[in-house]
Amino acid sequence: MAQTRDVILDAALTVIRERGLGKATTKAIAQEAGFSEAALYKHFADKEEIFLGVLQERSPGFPPLQAALAVAPGAGTVEGNLVAIATAAMAFYHENFPLLGSIFAERRVFETHRTRLTQKGAGPHKVNQAVAGYLQREQQAGRVRADADAAALADLLMGCCFQHAFLRHYQGGAIERTGERLREPPGVQSASERAAERYVRALLPALTL
Repeated sequence: MAQTRDVILDAALTVIRERGLGKATTKAIAQEAGFSEAALYKHFADKEEIFLGVLQERSPGFPPLQAALAVAPGAGTVEGNLVAIATAAMAFYHENFPLLGSIFAERRVFETHRTRLTQKGAGPHKVNQAVAGYLQREQQAGRVRADADAAALADLLMGCCFQHAFLRHYQGGAIERTGERLREPPGVQSASERAAERYVRALLPALTL
């Protein structure tokens, strides 16, 4: 049986997605979880701490992105590795937009979240830094041009992924989770992978030897 704390976080995530952060009251979360409000405060100090738990522990799509970023230099091809990273990044950004959008509407939650991430040495900029680090390691391996601006290229690629995810949300489209195919026959690329290939190929002249 799931632990009470996990049930509360799952319930909070459901309520936030369905109603938005502003309407995600402790009463609504307790009802969704099947507990009393008093039970919530046995595990969390306040509403902000519940939301921070959701943001930090229920952020979907991060494991596939983390795995894509962990690719070793020299493995596969640089193009293929960047396509895999970009595809995972688009899924990560798309799946997290409801949470990310909500947090900006609650300034106290946002500031607390940012402070705690900073204390842990974490934050959204770490994804860009990880991509830049991968490109720098490929430079050292001789597979990426020595004069390539790894940081700028990483920012450009992740910026494309973020914009793609934002527009898909705005237009009401879905982005396939890593490893899944939505309405695509076996062996056919997903829309996300096709977009990722276009972005990476646009950057290749600045990367290839």
